[in-house]
Amino acid sequence: MEFEIEYQRGRRRKRRRSVATKIFIWIVQIAAVVLLAYFIINVVLEKTSVLGDSMETTLSDGDMIIVNKFSYLFGNPKRGDVIVFKQSGSEHDYYDVKRVVGLPGETIQIVDGVVYINGEEMQEKIVCETMLISGLAKDRFTLEEEEYFVLGDNRNNSEDSRFANIGTIVRDEIVGKAWLRLNEFGFISTMNLRKDDEEKK
Repeated sequence: MEFEIEYQRGRRRKRRRSVATKIFIWIVQIAAVVLLAYFIINVVLEKTSVLGDSMETTLSDGDMIIVNKFSYLFGNPKRGDVIVFKQSGSEHDYYDVKRVVGLPGETIQIVDGVVYINGEEMQEKIVCETMLISGLAKDRFTLEEEEYFVLGDNRNNSEDSRFANIGTIVRDEIVGKAWLRLNEFGFISTMNLRKDDEEKK
């Protein structure tokens, strides 16, 4: 009889331990999911909206986009990337969205609406108008280390690196790469490309 009672007690203890273990594992899994979601939302991705028409016809005013903040953690922006940045000391608190044209160490000049990189004409990969204003890039200048020259795709209706209120963008000011457009779903890197570049993709 005593053996039977001890046996039953042992089974109940094992059952309680099993339930406690399952609850502990469940709590750990929930915590892991919450931490992963927090990491993705706050470290890897961020949602923002496009303000203004400077990126037409790639992106329009009010477009909701996802910024990949992880993309430049182990690398640097490339020519043609659409980046999201917030300039230090800027009076406004919103993000700017522009396309990278000039990279650190390169010499930039705009002549008759054409961008020259290190003295050679840059072949545009996107559909855009010929620029009417060269601005600060009228005279040749060289980008310093970690400096980027950016332009809006709507070249004649864009405040960008041609103008003193924007100027060149410093690496630390770049939030990330514009990755997805949400309202009309699409990968931003594939938008507004010239037909010959679309065929290469």
